[in-house]
Amino acid sequence: MPEIEYPSRQIAVIDIGSNSVRLVLYRLEGRAVWTMFNEKVLAGLGRDIAVTGKLYEPGVDMAMVALRRFAAVIDGVQPDQVLTAATAAVREASDGPEFCRRVQEETGLTIRVLSGEEEARYAAMGVLSGAPRSSGVVGDLGGASLELNRLGASGPGITLPLGPFVLSGGKAFDAKRVQSRIARVLADVPDSYRTPVFNAVGGAWRTLAQMHMERIDHPLRIVHQYAITADEARDLAEWVASQSRQALEKLPGVSKRRAETLPYAALNLTGLIDRLGIETVHFSAWGVREGLLHNQLDAKVRTIDPLLAGCSAWGGRQGVDPALPRALDGWLQPIASALPEVFGEERDALLTSSVCRLADIGARLHPDHRPELVFDQVLWAPIAGQTHSERAFLAVAMNARYGGSIETPAPDTIQRLLSPVGQKRARALGLAMRLACDLSGRSPQLLANAAISISKSQMRVTAVKGYGSMLLGSQTKRRAKALADSMDLELVEF
Repeated sequence: MPEIEYPSRQIAVIDIGSNSVRLVLYRLEGRAVWTMFNEKVLAGLGRDIAVTGKLYEPGVDMAMVALRRFAAVIDGVQPDQVLTAATAAVREASDGPEFCRRVQEETGLTIRVLSGEEEARYAAMGVLSGAPRSSGVVGDLGGASLELNRLGASGPGITLPLGPFVLSGGKAFDAKRVQSRIARVLADVPDSYRTPVFNAVGGAWRTLAQMHMERIDHPLRIVHQYAITADEARDLAEWVASQSRQALEKLPGVSKRRAETLPYAALNLTGLIDRLGIETVHFSAWGVREGLLHNQLDAKVRTIDPLLAGCSAWGGRQGVDPALPRALDGWLQPIASALPEVFGEERDALLTSSVCRLADIGARLHPDHRPELVFDQVLWAPIAGQTHSERAFLAVAMNARYGGSIETPAPDTIQRLLSPVGQKRARALGLAMRLACDLSGRSPQLLANAAISISKSQMRVTAVKGYGSMLLGSQTKRRAKALADSMDLELVEF
């Protein structure tokens, strides 16, 4: 694994969309990205654009209030860089240039108006930044447009007039009319966009994901990298499109303004499933803003996996010795190699390296509660680049690393998210880290004088000459026995 540096800097991104105006303050530690502040206003700038060709006047007033506030926040925080971008509504409106001038005069913010192709490119870049193994097509649905881009393709992507404000045309929602309009527009999308995997970006689609989680009582309410089948997506979308606005407003977490756009987002999703042959929908919490952010990174830094980077930055801030994670990673290889694969050889290796970088995050927590605290922190960590199953894997490993029971603090959640084989591998890695840390006192130098080996049905822990009495004590034996038992191995006497 590459050496990871995490110099800290802060970047502010202001996203002036057709529906929302948002400020996000990101702290970057190398490739690791942390959201420090996030505020939005649903101004609806593109609400009237299909009828008047101009920005929605009340929305402009709301946007200006928000942007003056955002400028004041930025002035106080003094980030290292400020990125301000506007998308479809400002791009298409006849008074868009006037709005940009007003913002410049009243706030000092200089707006970069993205073209449709740029918006599609940054959305795709954001998805890959948050989940590098993503494939298929990215769809970014805003208030006034839908951008599509193929991941891994060299083309610029396309922009389509399928945002809720454009589809409504100032009229009341009519499902048949909207479906027909969507089908006509999507008919012109090239067949090269057909894909089994669709990555959904945008606030309305994120709300659909949250609604699906609520429907099935999904144990981990995190939108990023949540995936459902096309049939599940269609069933949900058809239900949403059949509900009245008043009924949608009563649902948990659905605002009045979001309820207005949800039926259009739902019908867009079913239209895309039909046109592109989609089999699975992946929801991404990362999009244009994170794409703009990713574009600021050094080319070498971009290649680092976000999960490994996030665990390195987090663990490095909490840990006692920065050399410990890599020492553990090497020391655990005989254990990792002896365990059955769960996510594939390459992915298992990265998860092992990632969990080693978290090995010391409980050092500053109360010793009586470390197993539960680290489990919760790791399961819910705002670190990108991990599926829900992988979150469960890392949480189980860390629970075991700090002496947690095999049931974990949330057995039902783990049972639903992680296979029995995955649970066994995760627990064994955690127990191996516990053994290594207790054996060495968390000293990489001492750990280098001990080794673990597995042959057939036996496990042995040894120390180099002169270190046996120092390293192989009674507690070490108990830790080794727990590890051997978890792997159905016989512990050979030291």
